[in-house]
Amino acid sequence: MSNIFSSSIGRKLIMSISGLFLISFICVHLSVNLLLIFDDSGELFNLAAHFMDSNPIVKIVEPLLAIGFAVHIIYATIITIQNKKTRPQKYSVQNNKATSSWSSRNMYILGTLIVLFLAVHLSDYFYKIKFGIMPTITIDGTIMNDAYLVVSKSFINHFWYSLLYIASGLFLGLHLTHGFWSAFQTIGWSNTLWLKKLKTIALVYAIIIATGFSIIPLYFLIFM
Repeated sequence: MSNIFSSSIGRKLIMSISGLFLISFICVHLSVNLLLIFDDSGELFNLAAHFMDSNPIVKIVEPLLAIGFAVHIIYATIITIQNKKTRPQKYSVQNNKATSSWSSRNMYILGTLIVLFLAVHLSDYFYKIKFGIMPTITIDGTIMNDAYLVVSKSFINHFWYSLLYIASGLFLGLHLTHGFWSAFQTIGWSNTLWLKKLKTIALVYAIIIATGFSIIPLYFLIFM
C-alpha cells in the first residue's frame, strides 16, 4: 500500500485529489469575494470575512487548506521533473502540440504564476488580518476587522495590484480548463462519454472562475 505514494500513478492520484480539494475552495473563496461588488457599504463582505475568521470549523479547515496547497505543489513539481526525465524533449514537444491544448502543456508554468500571486495576496491581506494592525468596524454591536476597506483600497490605490489580480484570474482559468477534467480522469472517470462532459464542465467552470475574479478589481477601477 505504501508503494502507491511513490509510484507514478500514486503521485498523480494524490495531486488530483488535492486539486479537487482546492477547486472546491476556489468556488467558496470566489463566492465570498463577489460580496465586494454586491454591497458598496462593505457590510456583507465584512460579515462573511468575520465569520470565516472566527468560525471554529474554518479554523480547522485553514491548515488543511495549506497542506492541500503544499501537497499539490510538491507532487506537481515531482511529476513535472519525472516527465521531463523520461521523455525525449524534442519528441515530447512535437507530440504534445499535436494532441494537447496549450494550457495542458503549460500547467506547471501556470501553477507557478498562480503561486507567485498567492504570495503577494497573502502578504497583502491574510498577513494583515492575522498579524497586522487592521481598521475595525462595528456591525450589529459586534466589533470586527474592516476587511472591505483594506481590500477595496488595494484595488483602488494600486493599479498594478488590480492588473496582477486580473492576470492571476485568467491564469487560474487556463489552469482549470485542463486540471478540472484531468483530476476526475485520474480518479477513474475516464470513459469517453464522461470525459466529453467533464471537459465541457471544466471549460464553463474555468470561464466562471476567471470572469468572477477578474470583474472584482475591474469594478473598483471603473466605478469606485
